Amino acid sequence: MDSIRNLSKALAYIEANLDGNIDFQQAARIAGCSEHQFNRMFSFISGIGLAEYVRNRRLTLAAMELQSGGAKVIDVALKYGYTSPESFSRSFRQMHGITPSLAKKQGSLLKAYPPMAFQLTIKGGAEMNFHLVEKEAFTVVGIKETVDTIGGQFEPEIWRELENEELMNKLGWFSNTDFPGILHVNANITATSREYFIAAATTKKAPPEFTEYHIPAATWVVFKTSGPQPETLLDTWERIYAEWLPSSGYELAEPLEFVRDQTGRTGPLEYEIWLPVKKNGK
Repeated sequence: MDSIRNLSKALAYIEANLDGNIDFQQAARIAGCSEHQFNRMFSFISGIGLAEYVRNRRLTLAAMELQSGGAKVIDVALKYGYTSPESFSRSFRQMHGITPSLAKKQGSLLKAYPPMAFQLTIKGGAEMNFHLVEKEAFTVVGIKETVDTIGGQFEPEIWRELENEELMNKLGWFSNTDFPGILHVNANITATSREYFIAAATTKKAPPEFTEYHIPAATWVVFKTSGPQPETLLDTWERIYAEWLPSSGYELAEPLEFVRDQTGRTGPLEYEIWLPVKKNGK
């Protein structure tokens, strides 16, 4: 209950600052978690990315001000965080289907995105199997892409490389630790982007075509998924952020996570989700 109440307080802070500077770290502190956790929790509970939600709310308020008739387009654009009338007009047209100038005319049809509110919902109480692991720092090598996630989508171009048998065999050769398997690493996660790696844990030096990434020592919570994919994996992600984290007494320790692919060539689709955690408030 406290987690839902704190999320609602964080939303109230955001709503009060839509016409100014929103400090997302402050919003996360109000929610009682890290900025990364707040972004992820918001996304999974609401079904929309935090950055997209803020943009939609600002464009809703901007449309209301323009239709009132007295405001100038440039003043409204600056008020709601746009650095130029062109960028404001582009975003405004994308949401409302008309230009800001046309929105000033009476009778123009506009869209409204109401403020969001969270409430406690009692679900079916299905069990979640997890375990905690203390793991020393280790290095992964692989291919990397910086992925833009501002629209809430996550579709890296390098996913197509998963069909590249030569690359997968090469990553398999680099996987020489007691932690085998292909790792899908998301690092330096923010509300709008992340660094995504298809990689393997190794002690070998990376060749020029690969990128190294050093994962720090941490306490990790691990969830195993097995079944139809990607549905099972996505459902587990949602339950972690919407159910497990708010009630576990833990919070995320780093803007970092990875999925370990344990699928054999002929076996079922099995994945492990790894998240670095710490006790709340530590």
